[in-house]
Amino acid sequence: MGSCCSCQVSIIDKVHDVGFNECKTKDLESTCENGEGQVMLKGSSKCVSMYSQKGTKGVNQDGMTVWEDFGGEKDTIFCSVLDGHGPLGHKFSTHIRDKLPSKLATTFKMSQQNVSKDNGSNATKKSINGDSWEEHFFSSFNDMDQDLAKNIDTDGFSGGSTAITLIKKGDQLIIGNLGDSRAVLCTKADDNNRVPIQLTVDLNPDVPSEANRVIKCGGRVFPAQEDPDVNRIWLPEGDCPGLAMTRAFGDFCLKKYGLSSVPEMFYRKLSKKDEFVVLATDGIWNVLSNNEVITLVALAPKRSLAAKLIVRRAVQVWKQKFPRYHIDDCSVICLFFDDDHSVSVGGKKRHR
Repeated sequence: MGSCCSCQVSIIDKVHDVGFNECKTKDLESTCENGEGQVMLKGSSKCVSMYSQKGTKGVNQDGMTVWEDFGGEKDTIFCSVLDGHGPLGHKFSTHIRDKLPSKLATTFKMSQQNVSKDNGSNATKKSINGDSWEEHFFSSFNDMDQDLAKNIDTDGFSGGSTAITLIKKGDQLIIGNLGDSRAVLCTKADDNNRVPIQLTVDLNPDVPSEANRVIKCGGRVFPAQEDPDVNRIWLPEGDCPGLAMTRAFGDFCLKKYGLSSVPEMFYRKLSKKDEFVVLATDGIWNVLSNNEVITLVALAPKRSLAAKLIVRRAVQVWKQKFPRYHIDDCSVICLFFDDDHSVSVGGKKRHR
């Protein structure tokens, strides 16, 4: 199980650089204002629950962030969950966490300004147009990867990070996904039961189109001998790096052999039946089903506890199902779509 072989490196992160204005925090449970919105690294707010727990492999290589009023827009929120791997995986996820939102916000604001100059009446329509958002995400992710190559990994073998990023603007969800983290929406069916809708695809070698791209570029796809259930991608020769996903930041040794840092884009217009979305690293999805995850959120006595309940349950199942494996790092963001702190249970509303 896991992404690739890695050594253990320890680091204490005490500065959160939010890009537009420096904001220093004593620890990672703080929130800060930066002129472009409130930044959260842990904890909860009226519409967000966040929780991360390191596994048994060493330093926690996961990262996550939430920007409320993203880009200075009151109806816009940004969420991202990152899963680092390799010797410097923790540095990759931290650097992306701190830099990627600013890069996206900058391209978004520049686009808004340009559209407003062209035709103010069409600004909102064009800003949520699929092609426009793809352009924002593609350019920002490419810039982020180049930044990592210059500042984190100069030899190409120090690891990388997956990333699942979501922007909610009004009733629109825009998701850019790299790797095998996942976004799952909870909605109400006609019979009022909660139903999970997986919004993203786990981008790993089990997806035929992903594996074909790697093979056409000269990379190889097969499982490691000690982990026969997980397909991995490898260099044309040698036994490295054995990556369990086909898209990621970093891992520069594989970039010309099919590994991609271009995010796959997903869009959804929210309805009144849509209740919340869960973003989580593969440490959650390896052991819990989509339905189990949304059920845990629905049963949480308080919204603020929802992410923690998911992580604690995942760790419990890891110990039961895979006693011979290291428990993976587990990180979750739950984003709720309304400000009502109660939820309908059995026809009655329960305070949350």
